[in-house]
Amino acid sequence: MSWWLQPCRNIDCGFQEKALERQAQLTKPTGALGYLEELAVTLAGLQHTEQPNIDHVWISLFAGDHGVMQENISAYPQAVTRQMLQNFTTGGASISVIAKQHQAYLQVIDCGTVGDTYDYQGVQQYPIDAGTQNFTKTAAMSETQCIAAMTIGKSSVDQAAEQHSNLFIAGEMGIGNTCSASALACLLLDESAEILTGVGTGIDHAKLQHKKHVIQRAVELHKANVKSDPVKILAAVGGFEIAAMVGAYLRCAQVGIPILIDGFISSVAALIAVRIQPKARIWMLFGHQSAEYGHARILKELHAQPILQLNLRLGEGSGAGVALGVLKTACVLHNEMATFQQAAVTGEKQ
Repeated sequence: MSWWLQPCRNIDCGFQEKALERQAQLTKPTGALGYLEELAVTLAGLQHTEQPNIDHVWISLFAGDHGVMQENISAYPQAVTRQMLQNFTTGGASISVIAKQHQAYLQVIDCGTVGDTYDYQGVQQYPIDAGTQNFTKTAAMSETQCIAAMTIGKSSVDQAAEQHSNLFIAGEMGIGNTCSASALACLLLDESAEILTGVGTGIDHAKLQHKKHVIQRAVELHKANVKSDPVKILAAVGGFEIAAMVGAYLRCAQVGIPILIDGFISSVAALIAVRIQPKARIWMLFGHQSAEYGHARILKELHAQPILQLNLRLGEGSGAGVALGVLKTACVLHNEMATFQQAAVTGEKQ
């Protein structure tokens, strides 16, 4: 029953070696394309092919509301979560535009938002509850709810696998979820809210200090109970959409789909997945380092090299979507550049 503990697939070192050999034969100085070469070689091993390709991208956007919004920690009202769901499916949001640009499939899932019954075409509704509880007073969700949310992510990846997707991006939407992600980071790393909390949607200095205080209260409330258990930590201060991302990342590693991680919230979800299953880490590529204060610290913990650094802090999977262009270029260069022999260029150094 504990599907999230099923073993992860391994990278194919044989295909990595073949990719390295091809890189050495291309008409360029060794290592001249820097991290682009490493990305192509890594993808070759993950996709078990000599010619890695990013032509069937699946993007799942998970939405959820947060009870901690009772503490007035965001610049935007909670109603924006639900309003943005329709914007995603009608093509108006950043990730919608990016998905269209790359001809990627965009799936939008409501994991549990606050509001009346609605019917937005294109939004898949699997609500666990009308948002989480206020984690400054009690656990955000029960462990049963947490696993249910993780299983939503698993189901999305199973669908992606059925459609032969060769890259997975998870996006998130939930007013208040940077607060949740910062609280998660504090408990995972045993560090203070002071160094892991940022402005999120753009709050001012006074509200940022309040947000840090709220997170520190939550950490002190839950720390003794959760200890270092990643699932307990996720249930204590996480969100339904964050748990869905954790489940999606674990399932990608189990079925063998490379993952392109987005920003701070997505990276915190990635860290939880790695704490549950350390071997999941090899399936993760990191799209960017965001402007969110704690993101650099999370990337360091994951030993991750981000593809881009553009001071983004939107979420939705948008930073990963922007990095898609670089990842595709890495594959095209690897597959289509001429070798020294093909181009009749002397490849020997003097």
